[in-house]
Amino acid sequence: MFNLVLFGPPGSGKGTQSANIIDKFKLVHVSTGDILRNEVSHETPLGLEAKKYMDQGMLVPDEVVIGMISSKLDENPEVNGFIFDGFPRTVAQAEALDNLLDFKNNPINIVLSLLVTEEELKSRLISRGASSGRSDDNEDVITKRIKEYHAKTSPVADYYKGKEKLVEIKGEGTVDEIFASLSAEISSRM
Repeated sequence: MFNLVLFGPPGSGKGTQSANIIDKFKLVHVSTGDILRNEVSHETPLGLEAKKYMDQGMLVPDEVVIGMISSKLDENPEVNGFIFDGFPRTVAQAEALDNLLDFKNNPINIVLSLLVTEEELKSRLISRGASSGRSDDNEDVITKRIKEYHAKTSPVADYYKGKEKLVEIKGEGTVDEIFASLSAEISSRM
């Protein structure tokens, strides 16, 4: 089984490239947002626990999210692997995810980080906002989101770099060029 984490700031192309990776390598997409919504809507024990926090406007504790991820992994025992999206966002989450996956004898194989200049990110997000009506089309909001990403995820990148699992990929160029770079890294480790 092959597990990967795809990192990148808002506008780096994670959504596009995740879809391409899932299609080519037949990985299961693990989106913590999707899992949370599914668990809550199905009123599972973990979903009911998460709902208590969400109803108060609080973040769902890491241990509840990890429990949901564990359930998702257990539901898919015969797959090629998983691509983690939106998780981990902190070193504590990375450690918890590693502990869970080590327990299941199924560690993270690679962490791919898309590198895109701030100017390119702003350009992409402004274009995306104009075409989709998303709220992140304002340069001040975009700048804050990018700064928050770097502040929160830089330590996570350093954590995986220390474990020799982080590979940085140039996230500028055509979708196909970037996907070719990502595919080469994945194929060399599968």
